[in-house]
Amino acid sequence: MAPMADVTDVAFRQIILSCARPDVLFTEFVSCDGLCSEKGRPKLMPHLKFGENERPIVAQFFGANPENFYKCAQLAVKLGFDGIDINMGCPSGKIVKHDSGAGLILNPELAKEIIRETKRGAGGLPVSVKTRIGYNKIITEEWVSHLIEVEPASIILHGRTMKEMSKVPAHWDEIGKAAVLCQKAGIPIIGNGDIMTYAEGLEKAKQYGLDGIMVGRAIFFNPWFFDPTIDPTIKTPEER
Repeated sequence: MAPMADVTDVAFRQIILSCARPDVLFTEFVSCDGLCSEKGRPKLMPHLKFGENERPIVAQFFGANPENFYKCAQLAVKLGFDGIDINMGCPSGKIVKHDSGAGLILNPELAKEIIRETKRGAGGLPVSVKTRIGYNKIITEEWVSHLIEVEPASIILHGRTMKEMSKVPAHWDEIGKAAVLCQKAGIPIIGNGDIMTYAEGLEKAKQYGLDGIMVGRAIFFNPWFFDPTIDPTIKTPEER
């Protein structure tokens, strides 16, 4: 299940688990700068709360300061997370203007340094990257090639540019191009964008040679998404 800001907190994740279990859960994205500040840390620590029944659980961080990513990776280890994900895809204006989220697509050298420092602090925990296929235009192969250089544990690719937000259909052919590069490098790739059913996810994974599918907004229509044996259309309003 995809990390979604102001959505995928511990309460939401527990509700989803009561319906059907995803293979992996992610926290909401949390600011590295905030966690590394005296004022911000107490406010943000609740975002990193999780239950033992949520494993494997991945902490997602955003920011633009490699040193703070190093410190937050160490914090994730201390808190007992199973993995760390770096947000390089958020299109929000207040995030990208600080070189964070999708803003890092415009600064590949900083992006690579952030991955290196996160890995250094992660003590062997897998460090993945969730990103997009470009900023103002599609540059899938160029951008993914930069990420591959520093060997993240996996790349999660949303099939739209920052500029496109969620206003156009996801470019799955571009995710397929990235999959070819990742396969050559031995890096797992997970596709994301517009998947509305479990069966469609399996179909897209097979069609484009992917190692996994990440699901976001579809969960709002069907909390039982991750159990393909359940037909959501027969659920009562009370159950919903």
